[in-house]
Amino acid sequence: METEVAIEELAKHPKLSWLVRPCEHYKEEYGDCTSIKAKFHQYFIYGETRDCSQWKKDYENCVEYRKKKDMEALTAVIESEKDRRGDRLRGHYGNTVWEKRDSPPEDWNKELPEWFEKEREMSFLALKCKELKEGKASNNYTSSTCTIL
Repeated sequence: METEVAIEELAKHPKLSWLVRPCEHYKEEYGDCTSIKAKFHQYFIYGETRDCSQWKKDYENCVEYRKKKDMEALTAVIESEKDRRGDRLRGHYGNTVWEKRDSPPEDWNKELPEWFEKEREMSFLALKCKELKEGKASNNYTSSTCTIL
């Protein structure tokens, strides 16, 4: 019974409603966009500060949909997300330098060269895998090769 109700509820939503994030994300993005640090960054990168009002509108529309199930508000958020996604992918679709493939190359999974295999045998990861297989590995990581400066 519950699954039938859930399926009916999903059928009422627009096709791209999966693009909508939780409302709190829009509020966080607006706060991040309007912070002093973000304004300095925007000015440094773009030469001007960016308009953050769309994040606020998206948050308000998201909350409106959440409270009142207002489909117009949901549609507005979806359109905003589509625009945002289009802006993000504009460089990818406008790229004329690289030829896009329809399928992977025929030899995409061929054996690695012999010299590469030899170098890999003595790598840290290979040694740790060997220790694990032989049962010699310990979980005692008291020494670290990581240095934080």
